[in-house]
Amino acid sequence: MIQPGGLYSAFADTALLDAVRTPWVDCGGALAQVSPIDLGIKVAREVFARAAVDPAAVQCVLAGSMAQASFDAYMLPRHIGLYSGVPQAVPALAVQRICGTGFELLRQAGLELAGGAELALCVAAESMSRNPIAAYTHRQGFRLGAPVEFKDFLWEALYDPAPGIDMISTAENLARTYGISRERVDAFALASFERALVARELPWYAEDLVSVVAERFELPGYQARGIELPRGVEAVTADSHPRGTSLESLARLRPVHAGGVQTAGNSCAVVDGAAAALVGRESTATRPPLARLLAVSAVGVAPEVMGIGPVDAIRLLLSRSGLQLDDIDLFEINEAQGAQVLAVQQELGIRDARLNRCGGSIAIGHPLAATGLRLCMTLARQLQQGRHHYGVAAACIGGGQGMAVLLENPQFISR
Repeated sequence: MIQPGGLYSAFADTALLDAVRTPWVDCGGALAQVSPIDLGIKVAREVFARAAVDPAAVQCVLAGSMAQASFDAYMLPRHIGLYSGVPQAVPALAVQRICGTGFELLRQAGLELAGGAELALCVAAESMSRNPIAAYTHRQGFRLGAPVEFKDFLWEALYDPAPGIDMISTAENLARTYGISRERVDAFALASFERALVARELPWYAEDLVSVVAERFELPGYQARGIELPRGVEAVTADSHPRGTSLESLARLRPVHAGGVQTAGNSCAVVDGAAAALVGRESTATRPPLARLLAVSAVGVAPEVMGIGPVDAIRLLLSRSGLQLDDIDLFEINEAQGAQVLAVQQELGIRDARLNRCGGSIAIGHPLAATGLRLCMTLARQLQQGRHHYGVAAACIGGGQGMAVLLENPQFISR
């Protein structure tokens, strides 16, 4: 429903049945040459297998990816559906809300179920490594002596020409407004790494991951496609970015902007990866779902402080759902930049013990379209393991937006 200040969508009998992701791998690493379509097919096939769900039961395919990272990028949603076994008659839709794409996939799935669908496949796949070096002005050729304008798409995508600043500068604006020091940002980044290293040793953490190996995807009557890995790499089994560090090491890094608080060490890591989820009706599920999908909100904020977007999104989510901040047991807020998350935490008054307890994108990485699904998977697992009731996942969005998702633990028993 459209409300002043944003969108709010509430859902009944709608659940995250199961979800899975590839490991997040650093830009230029073992997944660098894999098309996001093939990563998407991989996780889609895996989520069907793990959920013991027949792809023939799917009634809509929703898929998202930010950059055109392969020449057949236009067909990403359709090919993911077809090569994962979804019937040919089932349509596919591309979904894009930049860093909120994973959340928007769930929102669209909820809306499809509200309209009568029974099962939706949601897939988000991102290859940051394959972002192209692009030219948009040379379709008619090159004039003699004229400048040749090829630019790095990934680098340029981090700049917002409306306020005339890059994404790091939006975090610096928040750091100044909220009085956030470089020391606080580095300490937050250190906690992200330390928590991620602890979390990946927990039994449930591996349940979210599928190993990526070289394989072919067959589709009768059509060209086969598949995944090839670099020579010497047999399988990609774990997130590559989490590592041990220290405040001293983080403090030695130069700020991106002179005098600023943001560095390469306390901003999100650039990684490749994909995630998939099945959204269906809890009432007809054959096994307990991962989480109940209760509501999703989306708001707009000023582009120059885009990182504050989760604040308004969470406030809208809570006000319309009738919950208070203290009703929420756990928060997963995407770590686009350390100062940005600290500003959100400070504005809302979220306690440390409830925020990003398994680390976040500073340590794990942020493959733009796929992050929202990871946040929800991580949140759902923690709700179940800790026997918590409600959780909220949220993210800021380049250009000045915010999204938030309200999940409920289906196994919660009131104490």
